[in-house]
Amino acid sequence: MRSAVARKRATNGPDGILLVDKPAGWTSHDVVAKVRWLLGQPRTGHAGTLDPFATGLLVLCLGQATRLSEYVMAHEKTYTGEIVLGIATDTADCEGAVTARRPVPPLDGATLERLARQFTGRIAQVPPAYSAVKVAGQRAYDLARQGKAVELAARPVEVFELQLTLLAADRLRIDVRCGPGTYIRSLARDIGEALGCGAHLASLRRLRSGRFAVDEAWSVEELERLAGMGRAGEAVLPADEALLEHDCALLGPSGAAAFVHGNVHRAGGALRPAPAARVYSTAGQFLGVGAVDAGGSVQPVKVFRA
Repeated sequence: MRSAVARKRATNGPDGILLVDKPAGWTSHDVVAKVRWLLGQPRTGHAGTLDPFATGLLVLCLGQATRLSEYVMAHEKTYTGEIVLGIATDTADCEGAVTARRPVPPLDGATLERLARQFTGRIAQVPPAYSAVKVAGQRAYDLARQGKAVELAARPVEVFELQLTLLAADRLRIDVRCGPGTYIRSLARDIGEALGCGAHLASLRRLRSGRFAVDEAWSVEELERLAGMGRAGEAVLPADEALLEHDCALLGPSGAAAFVHGNVHRAGGALRPAPAARVYSTAGQFLGVGAVDAGGSVQPVKVFRA
């Protein structure tokens, strides 16, 4: 007879959100591939990649919840890491080739506070050459690996909080809370350039993505143990956990039927306008995402099947 794990893999796996504490040395896709196999859910994707050297929170969307990844990716993120000063690399991290070595100036608290203020707020940031940003239809990292010059335009990102702590004469701790699309590698590189010595990101750990925290995440080993007991699905959160920051709308039986068939329906009660609201039936079933207009009508945006 096939094991419970094998039977689970032969079926469609669960829908929902899975929080994984990514280990160093794994790509984000490695984690996705592992989870697809363990949970038997081929429709699995991550909502915001982490570089192979980085660790920490990787939010995975499973099954129908893959349609909610855009909302998860829009969350602010919190990171901690270490910056090595005086050594620049072509990837702006510890995995790249060294491109320059320069002396590190003496640093004090006032200098670090000035740097933190300089890189806090809405800033223009150039992504690293080795990044997934597309240039003329190609990934920048593919062009860089071919030895081609990669020129990426600066784009606005937002850094809400930034703290720099001196760990050694040539090493800083960086703690940052930022908006989507911010590259911490670029922050490290630019901080080094602002000091005139160059720098690269030596380590990085993602602590939070929106309301999700790494303290709530599962290690790969823990997921393997659960899967061995046929219980891996217990680690999966309901899909609507991805949207708890959004307003919600309740629809009665006729409204719920209209919604799941893609039709607009006016909800009962007072609803404030929202481009994306969680929609539930009065029986408590999560129906999907709807746009609420000023009149309280709910337009289906993403409909979840039962």
